[in-house]
Amino acid sequence: MSSKQRKQEKVRPLKRVLVANRGEIAVRIIRALREMAIESVALYTGPDSQSLHVGLADYAVCMEGSSLADTYLHHQKVLQAARLSGCDGIHPGYGFLSENTDFVRLVEASDNLRFIGPSADAMAQLGDKVKAKQLLGGLNIPILPGSTKCLSSFAELEEVAKAVGYPLVLKAAAGGGGRGMRVVYASEGLRSAYEEAAREATNFFGVGDIFCEKFLVKPRHIEIQTIFDSYGGGVHLFERDCSLQRRYQKIVEEAPSTYLTDGQREQMGQMALKAGLSAGYCGVATVEFICDKASFYFMEMNTRIQVEHPVTEMITGVDLVKESIRMAEGRKLSHQQSDLSIRGHAIEVRINAEDPLTGFTPSFGKIVELSWPMGPGTRVDTHLQQGYEVPDLYDSLLAKILVWGQDRAEAMARMARALRETVIYPLPTTLAFHEAVLRHPEFIAGDFSIAFLAENHTYFQTALCAHQSQDSGKGNSANDADDTDDTDDTDDTDDTDEEVKTVSALLAEKRFDQLTTEKSPSLGDRQMWQRKARNRARESAGGCSRTWAGGFTE
Repeated sequence: MSSKQRKQEKVRPLKRVLVANRGEIAVRIIRALREMAIESVALYTGPDSQSLHVGLADYAVCMEGSSLADTYLHHQKVLQAARLSGCDGIHPGYGFLSENTDFVRLVEASDNLRFIGPSADAMAQLGDKVKAKQLLGGLNIPILPGSTKCLSSFAELEEVAKAVGYPLVLKAAAGGGGRGMRVVYASEGLRSAYEEAAREATNFFGVGDIFCEKFLVKPRHIEIQTIFDSYGGGVHLFERDCSLQRRYQKIVEEAPSTYLTDGQREQMGQMALKAGLSAGYCGVATVEFICDKASFYFMEMNTRIQVEHPVTEMITGVDLVKESIRMAEGRKLSHQQSDLSIRGHAIEVRINAEDPLTGFTPSFGKIVELSWPMGPGTRVDTHLQQGYEVPDLYDSLLAKILVWGQDRAEAMARMARALRETVIYPLPTTLAFHEAVLRHPEFIAGDFSIAFLAENHTYFQTALCAHQSQDSGKGNSANDADDTDDTDDTDDTDDTDEEVKTVSALLAEKRFDQLTTEKSPSLGDRQMWQRKARNRARESAGGCSRTWAGGFTE
């Protein structure tokens, strides 16, 4: 038997996959599976019954329970859902069980089930932040000073804090997304931060292990996207800049970074590949670095698909979700490093059900009017449908709006246009907040750090109050917009196109002072001209050919 034939025997095509997640990432995975001619099974709970992912999937399983621990985080319920629906694969998406080694071992021990992601052993080495730092420190990859293992007690944390010094940051060993993370500037706040971090980590990831490291006050947060196959091959797909954060949760991501030189980009890419190859990793992964002036340090490796993965897809043309599935089937990499290059510029903003004017408090309720942006270089990843009731049980992420441009100036102009076209009524969201970000001179110049939002609190308060004032004086509901005579044939798109051209020109000329004084169109204004686009093609949710109810046994 030839070597080629032996390699072909390792390829085991998947036929039906359980998507063990919810929200926009479940929709994203289901669409990839559909394009690959693989059947999909959605998981959902009562509050998610009207979510788009339930209707898009070929099958759906309802899980009974009133908490995450009883549903999406319940190992046996998820496994029984896979078995009941005849699946041969489980895709975890991000969050929930995506980096839970105990769950992965259960899948590996099950007959006819595959986990779409790394092996439990590789995840244990790299997905656990403490073990990853131990491994990569031995590979001469720079790491921040801090604890070399999970903290067993508050007393141990106190000892590490004395050695490392303040400020320091506490992090969850499992998971990410800013959950289980607390920054401590003095010893007085250490105990409460430790208890809060451990409690939050347990709630979100099922594991309360905490470690600590030195905290850099104004760094850049740069991550490298990678893919590894089971034949010892690996490629990096360049970086994403995730430095714009609120409370250490990413809210805007872009690529390429305005911070890195070509030399730094290649150096960090090679370090990311070394990390994955050292553990025999197979699948997609992101290696995150924290950058301070001319230095950068390994921070963590996310052994899963990332929320912001579409940014990389837009600048490389590589479908990362499909690649994760292909790797689980035992296939070789679709690309060599020499095949990959950066094309243009992409930006993603996360639209959350939060009210920026009240300290980003979560919002929930029924969506009465929903309209997404379209046009060149525009993409929306979401699970929302008109009439969907946003629950108060889960993460506040409603959608990700992405744009691509030939350069950063064009991408920013397209994002400004896309945000103005978006309507999610009547829920308070972060739409206006993102418009304010786009108008800030530091963001326009690409010169910002993770401290950007905290340093510009007054600017954002002023901008958001002005935006609210505009809305209060103009029809702010979908019905108000509908009262306009629909027989009016005046074409409003010329004015909109002219606005986009003006913004693009100001960006290109770096005339930030003029750009920041531009008034953002109010929600009422947007809805007035959007009434003409309401017949746009909207994606139908379709119907499930079969639905399984709950009733799983423990």
